[in-house]
Amino acid sequence: MRTIVEKKIDKPEVFKNQLLDWSQQFREMVFLDSNNYHQKQSSFDCVLAVDAFTSIKTDFHNAFEDLKQYQQQTKDWLFGYLSYDVKNDVEDLHSNNFDGLHFPDLFFFQPKKLFLLKGNQLEVRYLQLCDDEIESDLIDIENNCQLSIINYQLSIQQRISKESYIAKVNQMLEHIHRGDIYEANFCMEFYAENAIIEPVKIYQKLNAISKPPFAIFFKNNEQYLLCASPERYLRKEGNKVISQPIKGTAKRFSDLVLDENSKTELATNPKERSENIMIVDLVRNDLSHTALKGSVEVEELCGIYTFEQVHQMISTVVSTVETTTSPIEILRTTFPMGSMTGAPKISAMIIIEELEETKRGLYSGAVGYFSPENDFDFNVVIRSILYNAVTNYVSFSVGSAITSQSNPEQEYEECLLKAKAMFEVLG
Repeated sequence: MRTIVEKKIDKPEVFKNQLLDWSQQFREMVFLDSNNYHQKQSSFDCVLAVDAFTSIKTDFHNAFEDLKQYQQQTKDWLFGYLSYDVKNDVEDLHSNNFDGLHFPDLFFFQPKKLFLLKGNQLEVRYLQLCDDEIESDLIDIENNCQLSIINYQLSIQQRISKESYIAKVNQMLEHIHRGDIYEANFCMEFYAENAIIEPVKIYQKLNAISKPPFAIFFKNNEQYLLCASPERYLRKEGNKVISQPIKGTAKRFSDLVLDENSKTELATNPKERSENIMIVDLVRNDLSHTALKGSVEVEELCGIYTFEQVHQMISTVVSTVETTTSPIEILRTTFPMGSMTGAPKISAMIIIEELEETKRGLYSGAVGYFSPENDFDFNVVIRSILYNAVTNYVSFSVGSAITSQSNPEQEYEECLLKAKAMFEVLG
């Protein structure tokens, strides 16, 4: 059982930063921030989970079954991630590309301390409570000093050159023209070696210029994720399951007329719409594995949403599941998310592995939480910086969807557009 205390917060935005700084003393922590982005499906504005009471860390072998047993045993709040490479537990697939980060394939923990913020209402839920511990922690949080700033210089390198990228996209187009696949998400890595960064400050800069609805700061000892994702992978509320794939990207402009024209062009662009609709069909099929018959619906097709850096095309696909359906089974039958793989999914993942040069790891995986009521909410790990503070390796990856209508040069430019924020905050 958790002890629950409720409190009114006078300055929620200030408090969020204080929470994040205070949380750095713990070995395990996850900080989720919606940045007050208007969305229909949202439970909290901000969540912080710290200090593992129990945890699970594993490679992809039997990962979903291990997670299912852990989730059923704890029957509590769990926070963590599924890396992209957990796909190898679902299908006969492999991840043999270079890995400079060395994160576990799957990690979840049951936090001792949990903070849930909605508006100016804070709910604190603690396990193993000592007398006055919550009040003492709240005083520490509100008195917390800002961390010092480390000056650093990064030499960011590109894993795949522009020439190689274009050649690989042309290879992917050959697969499409042969009928092996009709869409695939192709990604490339940017990285820095011998890198020393201040993760909290980098995250705060990234979040400030992006303000996405699924921002996450994650820490597992010396492994960090600084995530400015605009995309939800999957959410479960009671018997309803919600997926919101993103496919379709357009530039923002400071000129209001140009910016509105960019939105309009995205909304009517036949290539971008076909990309999105292909993935909607894939998501509908994925959700049907656990859905009640006839319950899979497209609530919104190709909606246009505006973020600080880009305009995006987002669809919303929903289904209804039995109360007895395991939340892990819903994840297993939809993972990895279609927006980061392609269609047909298995063929696309095989070709992705052949042409990409970096093991994706946590990039294009999912971070989120399970509630004690068997609900969950997970994002898609994109627009993110990954950091291993032991090996001093910094990595961020970007990708785009390749279809028969793709122009390799334009796909390369789209990747650079998506990488802009990460380059900016890393200097």
